Amino acid sequence: MTTYLITFPGDAMKLSEEEFASAGRDANAVVDEAKAAGVYLFAGGIHEGVAPVLVAADGSVSTEIYPGSHLTGGFTVLELPNRAAAEEWARKIAVACRCSQELREVM
Repeated sequence: MTTYLITFPGDAMKLSEEEFASAGRDANAVVDEAKAAGVYLFAGGIHEGVAPVLVAADGSVSTEIYPGSHLTGGFTVLELPNRAAAEEWARKIAVACRCSQELREVM
């Protein structure tokens, strides 16, 4: 089995309040399906109202993060048998969230 990370940036979801509520229900249904299938590891959304910090190798903490690092939106981590299965789950999440998803394999 391989672990896959499925993500989308927060600004990808351009939905009305009604669409957002519906997307939330649909996304929760996909998560429930993944749990029932035994492939779900973890999912969540980045709290965009809380600024990230960078913890350096010396232990110091700074509000300056890596250039180009803009992690927002949501993510799902699944353990799946192959890339084709990962693409199918990413498709289900994309349909539920009404926005494209990025798929990455975790080492």
